[in-house]
Amino acid sequence: MATIELILMQRVEKLGQMGDTVRVKPGYARNFLLPEKKAIRASKANLERFATQRAQLEAQNIKRRGEAERIAERVGGLTVVVIRQAGESGSLYGSVSSRDIADGCVAGGLSITRSQVVLEHPIKTLGLTKVRIVLHPEVSMCGTVNVARSREEAEKQARGEAGGRTADDDEAPVQGVFEEGAEQPAI
Repeated sequence: MATIELILMQRVEKLGQMGDTVRVKPGYARNFLLPEKKAIRASKANLERFATQRAQLEAQNIKRRGEAERIAERVGGLTVVVIRQAGESGSLYGSVSSRDIADGCVAGGLSITRSQVVLEHPIKTLGLTKVRIVLHPEVSMCGTVNVARSREEAEKQARGEAGGRTADDDEAPVQGVFEEGAEQPAI
């Protein structure tokens, strides 16, 4: 299988650190790493150019990482409220995307893009969900997405109160059925 050799210009998760020479599939290089300026082709001229600029690139990386760490400390525990329509069972009519979360963060004062929001799986139910926000290739923070039908329901969820029916509501009528001497229900 054909691969392309590249020099990483910044840390890429699950691939390598800045300055590493890596071999990747052509599509990954052509569609992601090269257009995003995360890597350059590993030619002799590029290797020499990277060697001369390495100190400057590492200094810029350290500066950007420090800024990202300060932002992560300042905005730690970020909560984004997303209002969506949902059925009685709590399942959404659609899902909450990374774009919705990024828009909520921007409204809350943290300017990020949707590519910085990492969702492990689509959010398709009401409730609180943890998401990871990547501020820098080496700095990420956890945030909470509160998906609710209304602002009031979002406030209840944030306080830890259950919306609608609870597990206790379901158990109450069943308790008497299994006790000895209880009347048998008509079938």
